Amino acid sequence: MARFHPRFLHFFTFLFYTTLISLSSSTLESDFSIIDSDSDSESLLFHQDYSPPAPPPPPPHAPSVSCTDDLGGVGSLDSTCKIVEDLNLTRDVYIEGKGNFYVLPGVRFHCPSLGCSITVNISGSFSLGENSTIVTGAFELAAYNASFSNGSAVNTTGWAGDAPPQTSGTPQGVDGAGGGHGGRGASCLVEEGKLPEDVWGGDAYSWSSLQHPCSYGSKGGTTSKEVDYGGGGGGRVKLLIIELLEVDGSLLADGGDGGSKGGGGSGGSIYIKAHKMTGSGRISACGGNGFGGGGGGRVAVDVFSRHDEPKIYVHGGISSGCLENAGAAGTLYDAVPKSLTVNNHNLSTNTETLLLEFPYQPLWTNVYIKNCARATVPLLWSRVQVQGQISLLCGGVLSFGLVHFATSEFELLAEELLMSDSIIKVYGALRMTVKIFLMWNSELLIDGGEDTTVATSWLEASNLVVLKGSSVIHSNANLGVHGQGLLNLSGPGDMIQAQRLVLSLFYSIHVGPGSVLRGPLENASSDAVTPKLYCDLLDCPIELLHPPEDCNVNSSLSFTLQICRVEDITVEGLIKGSVVHFHRARTISVQSSGIISASGMGCVGGVGRGKFSDNGIGSGGGHGGKGGLGCYNDSCVEGGISYGNSELPCELGSGSGNESSAGSTAGGGVIVVGSMEHPLSSLSVEGVVRADGESFEETVWQQEYSVSNDSNIAPGGGSGGTVLLFLHTLTLAESAVLSSVGGYGSPKGGGGGGGGRIHFHWSDIPTGDVYQPIASVEGSIYSRGGLGRDESGDGENGTLTGKACPKGLYGTFCVECPLGTYKNLSGSDSSLCHPCPASELPQRAIYIAVRGGIVETPCPYECISDRYHMPHCYTALEELIYTFGGPWLFCLLLMGLLVLLALVLSVARMKFVGVDELPGPAPTQHGSQIDHSFPFLESLNEVLETNRVEESQSHVHRMYFTGPNTFSEPWHLHHTPPEEIKEIVYEGAYNTFVDEINAIAAYQWWEGAIYTILSILAYPLAWSWQQWRRRMRLQLLREFVRSEYDHSCLRSCRSRALYEGLKVSATSDLMLAYVDFFLGGDEKRTDLPPRLPQRFPMAVIFGGDGSYMAPFSLQNDNILTSLMSQLVPPTTWYRLVAGLNAQLRLVRRGRLRVTFRPVVRWLETHANPALRTHGVRIDLAWFQAVPGGYCQYGLLLHSVEEESEPRSLGNTDGVRTLPLSRVKTTYMQNRSGYLREEAFLTQGHRGSEGFSRRKRSCRGLIDINSLKLLEEKRDRFYLLSFIVHNTKPVGHQDLVGLVISMLLLGDFSLVLLTFLQLYSISLVDVFLVLFILPLGILLPFPAGINALFSHGPRRSAGLARFYALWNLTSLINVVVAFLCGYVHYASQLSSSKSAPNLQPWSINMDESEWWIFPAGLVLCKLLQSQLINWHVANLEIQDRSLYSNDFELFWQS
Repeated sequence: MARFHPRFLHFFTFLFYTTLISLSSSTLESDFSIIDSDSDSESLLFHQDYSPPAPPPPPPHAPSVSCTDDLGGVGSLDSTCKIVEDLNLTRDVYIEGKGNFYVLPGVRFHCPSLGCSITVNISGSFSLGENSTIVTGAFELAAYNASFSNGSAVNTTGWAGDAPPQTSGTPQGVDGAGGGHGGRGASCLVEEGKLPEDVWGGDAYSWSSLQHPCSYGSKGGTTSKEVDYGGGGGGRVKLLIIELLEVDGSLLADGGDGGSKGGGGSGGSIYIKAHKMTGSGRISACGGNGFGGGGGGRVAVDVFSRHDEPKIYVHGGISSGCLENAGAAGTLYDAVPKSLTVNNHNLSTNTETLLLEFPYQPLWTNVYIKNCARATVPLLWSRVQVQGQISLLCGGVLSFGLVHFATSEFELLAEELLMSDSIIKVYGALRMTVKIFLMWNSELLIDGGEDTTVATSWLEASNLVVLKGSSVIHSNANLGVHGQGLLNLSGPGDMIQAQRLVLSLFYSIHVGPGSVLRGPLENASSDAVTPKLYCDLLDCPIELLHPPEDCNVNSSLSFTLQICRVEDITVEGLIKGSVVHFHRARTISVQSSGIISASGMGCVGGVGRGKFSDNGIGSGGGHGGKGGLGCYNDSCVEGGISYGNSELPCELGSGSGNESSAGSTAGGGVIVVGSMEHPLSSLSVEGVVRADGESFEETVWQQEYSVSNDSNIAPGGGSGGTVLLFLHTLTLAESAVLSSVGGYGSPKGGGGGGGGRIHFHWSDIPTGDVYQPIASVEGSIYSRGGLGRDESGDGENGTLTGKACPKGLYGTFCVECPLGTYKNLSGSDSSLCHPCPASELPQRAIYIAVRGGIVETPCPYECISDRYHMPHCYTALEELIYTFGGPWLFCLLLMGLLVLLALVLSVARMKFVGVDELPGPAPTQHGSQIDHSFPFLESLNEVLETNRVEESQSHVHRMYFTGPNTFSEPWHLHHTPPEEIKEIVYEGAYNTFVDEINAIAAYQWWEGAIYTILSILAYPLAWSWQQWRRRMRLQLLREFVRSEYDHSCLRSCRSRALYEGLKVSATSDLMLAYVDFFLGGDEKRTDLPPRLPQRFPMAVIFGGDGSYMAPFSLQNDNILTSLMSQLVPPTTWYRLVAGLNAQLRLVRRGRLRVTFRPVVRWLETHANPALRTHGVRIDLAWFQAVPGGYCQYGLLLHSVEEESEPRSLGNTDGVRTLPLSRVKTTYMQNRSGYLREEAFLTQGHRGSEGFSRRKRSCRGLIDINSLKLLEEKRDRFYLLSFIVHNTKPVGHQDLVGLVISMLLLGDFSLVLLTFLQLYSISLVDVFLVLFILPLGILLPFPAGINALFSHGPRRSAGLARFYALWNLTSLINVVVAFLCGYVHYASQLSSSKSAPNLQPWSINMDESEWWIFPAGLVLCKLLQSQLINWHVANLEIQDRSLYSNDFELFWQS
């Protein structure tokens, strides 16, 4: 029967049971109670939620029946008893024995009467075979093992006996409601004004025994007074198994079905205790189906080890009369984890399962309410405490208290509270303490009622609070949410809202996109606890500036939403309230989608409220600025006044003033971040922070207030509120909006609201060296007034202020004063930043920003570039120059220093090498020296007493190598022996000898590769490398001929035995080599060796190639001198060779036509006239030495006779022959028929007849006329020959050395100054000049010093030429320096126009004088080159008479 009790009945029932319980303790002990008898809360019962008396102790068991006699079985109960056939019992049966008890498959063991009890108590095993059934009202089993096979069933459905006395499990009346037990029975009764949870059928009972359930289920109600259609209650099943329990069948204690005319019976009781359980059978104590479904029963499982998970059901029965309201779920208690489960198997219901007093010793571990189950804690001042988690899943509902009596407080304590698609309802106040609180699409609804004494709820989750999937925590009273970890509102629909909301003690709060924190509620009901705003106060509430430290919910404080003692706050959703306060937080980050708002949450009235004219036109509310005038037909009413303190605002915005009218606007609320004592460390805003006044929009006016368009009321806009920020640092992104603007007036003519107030109260503004910008503002900040409509005026702008800035800083955000200004007073006005004195700023300097601003003069500055140095902003070079008095004085001092150092070097040079450079009495005569690298050859020479005379007397022929001895054209001998030596050599062995010689003379590829690389990087090193490799080749050739070669090509046995007869030599420049052939002494030939006249015409080839490093020269060795002495005196020949070499020095490769002319003239004027008396003539000739076109030049010697006819010297293919005026060429033919001249010119080059003819066609004599036809090749270094070339000596050797010393020092000084100059530009430029070419700009100095201080004229001349090469190579580095300077000058040309004027003359790379040092270096190096040319000439030609034009003077010297 459904029951609804008015309030007085509840209190009467409460007093009645209180009196009843206090009568006698014996009565308490004997009563059957829903809760434990020792509970202190058993007197607080409502809606028939009382405890029935405890059942009396069971009577003693009857004697055990016999297996065969009474049960018709086989065997004995003390061994094994088998029930082999069906058995119907008519009374209770007690079976006891020490053996086993088996009900064989297919056997029906029934006692089909209400309350019939079958008890089996055996020591062995119990087995219920397949498809066997036991039907009874109560079944109890005690055994060692038990097995319920597939298809078997223990069925007590609908066979319950009487329910415990003094319980109301069976409903009264004819409503057809379901019976109650573990859960209430459902009732389909509907009455107006009643809530669904106010109506139920049979009530719940036996709460105190849910851990060991033993009660019968209750019968369902009926819809007829005549016939009881209610379904029977479920029976009892109790299994006490010592070891293994196998459940593959069914254990049923369901309530009976009531059909369409009766309520379903409630489920019974099932208690299972075993050590181990297997199987996947069914265990059910569900309510029966009926017009009203029966409530579920109670199941308790105490199994230590479960290997399978049987299906356990305790849901309510289905209500055919109201399908949406099934019976309430029963209870499932699992003793091992100590968990309670209320599961309605997804059957929708409005009927609740009662959760009464929870045990404290021991505590339960987990509570699960799921699958549409509804549970309630109806007792006042109840505590729900578990050790583990409380889970509400899949439509589960948990309610605390009574709907109509929200006057109690409840406690919920657990490790975790997990909610998924579920609801918690609280009527009163809730004190929740958990570690983890997770919500998914769930609601926590708190109805605080109207009693302010219990209106505050606390939710504490120490580790984690997460709301997700549109979860809501809602309270119509005060709510505090506390924790020590994370509070996360994940996304859209997630919401925490209350009339007054406090979030505190979290480490981090995250308000996700679309989620909301709100306080107070939007459209709150009239019975909600409404916070009172301080609209009429002129002074700020002290708690806004100095809030309390405890962070508790305090109704006396002005906050409506406070976030207190939270480290980090991230806002991507909405935080909205009337007075929003962030206290003792560290950082707040408002993302682009985040909003912190107090807009329209202020006062409708207030200190600055608007006013209305007689015609209903309202003015705007005032706050930071006055409200706009409300005007109509030139009649205006004043707007609201401006009030509050702009330096520390904390007032609510004022509204339109018509508080009693529906058509009104409110001012903006208050947003306070931080406090005086605890400012916020960092505020970062990408979204919106606003406290705007409310605007009166006509669309809202029509829809929400239903005011017609012709209404005379036209309120003004609300004024902006207050945004008060106590901060350390602020970041406003470009998309951020910070506003406190006035609202718009009514479209019918309302005035605009005045702007609000925004104040930045900076804390601990850093100054000086520790200054950091405290604000980065790229977004928008508004405090303007609202727009007035029609004739009404706009509201005045509000205020935007900041705390007074210290010295050096100004403005709202305390930034550094502008560049070039200083501030020595406190304040924020920009006029306090005074300009720095311009007279204190040096040239090339600009003012610089100083951290923390400039607080005094002089203002700091820096040079416009790092190239300049403080304090005068000079370059390093200028600093050096001005240190010594300026450019002119510096130049004079430098010149003086260079002269002094040059004098010192010259004196030192004369002391060190002066003796070696004294001119000698005669030219050096080059003799043949024994090579001491082969001592065994010395001993042979000593034995044979070989001397120079013997060598000349035995000399047969000199055969020259072809090729200039370069890596591409090495020395080479042709295989055909000349005619002069064919008689003394074996031609085959000679060819082998030539092959071996050519192989030794050839260079390896890597030698040429190194030469090429060095030629690119540093040509002087390449030349040195080439000379070294040439010297090594000559040494190898000499070693081969002297010691390795067996001289097998010679016919002389004596020469082969003594390793004589061949000798390899070369000129000093290592470009020309030759092989001398000697007689061995055993040839017995009278015509050998030939005399000099017999050798005519004889060619003598010059060494060198006409370059600066290897000028043409005639090699005058002992053999040639001895041969010539046969006709010409040695003194004459020596003088002639010296003079000829002096002339050949001046010949330049590339200009042979010009420079050979003086040589030809000298031969005609000086040489041949002197030789004519000796019957000898010499002519200049050229020889085609190699197929590649390389020509060798030399002399052609022949005899002369007094004749006037000119004689031709064979075909020269276009080369003019020498005209002979008074001489005649004597021709002597050799044995081969060729002219001896022709044979000599082509010696060693006749590999074939065709090749010999080509060689003959490329030879010719050179005279004045043939010079014009001389072919010469000019290489890429031709132009350099105008800088470095061989000249005539000028004398004054000491003076030349002094000037070279000065220029060398000057060159090095200019190099250093150039580096200083380039360093002022860039270190990269220094490296470019230094390494392109590598160190080329530095090496001329050590090379020059080495040349000046070397011993011996010949060595000094060679080193001087090497020095000249380095000097010339360094010009490339100078060009690089020039380019670097030009590039920098061109790039700085535009900027230099605005640069300050410099001194009248200075050396710097910013002005047009950037070229001075590179140009000076070029000039210095050109002068050095010329002086080196003279210096080399003075060293190599110490006898200046060699260049005398006077014939007599030349030969007399």
